[in-house]
Amino acid sequence: MGILFWYSEWQYSLPTPVPAQYHAVASGEYIGVSKKFISEKNKPLFLHFFNPDCPCSRFNMPHFKGLAKKYGNEISFAVVVITSNKGYTEDNIRKKYALTMPILFDTSLAVICGVYSTPQAVLLTANEQLYYRGNYNRSRYCTDKKSNYAQIAIDALLACKQEPAFNNYALTAYGCSLPNCKK
Repeated sequence: MGILFWYSEWQYSLPTPVPAQYHAVASGEYIGVSKKFISEKNKPLFLHFFNPDCPCSRFNMPHFKGLAKKYGNEISFAVVVITSNKGYTEDNIRKKYALTMPILFDTSLAVICGVYSTPQAVLLTANEQLYYRGNYNRSRYCTDKKSNYAQIAIDALLACKQEPAFNNYALTAYGCSLPNCKK
């Protein structure tokens, strides 16, 4: 049993392999999601890329919900569900995770935002420019306040600061490959 737990922890501590067809999206690039998602005008948008079959995504959900609760008046939040499992619906995701924000099943958003792993955070300015794309935290359970990357990005954006310089742990994807949960 200990070996299985260790293997599970170990495999998700490695970076997610970058897909061969991956196209990087630079910070500051116009994303143009208004065609896909209508957020409140003049408000930044936070997209949570989530796969309900991914253990890392499930461990991350309380942290994401905490960010949405704390910053929901200043930022629009949405969950982008990326999975090949057709059994999931907006209603069962909303009920299972007690979500109140929009839930989207749109895999093209991952490509547009340069996301190839879950969980990933994408923060867009009110002008739909990529401000931050990366991990929530260095800790799998999002418990390390010093590496709370998504919150650091939110705080900097709301303070009208340039995106902070993040280390590789913030910007290298860790978790499950899209659209399936494979490592």
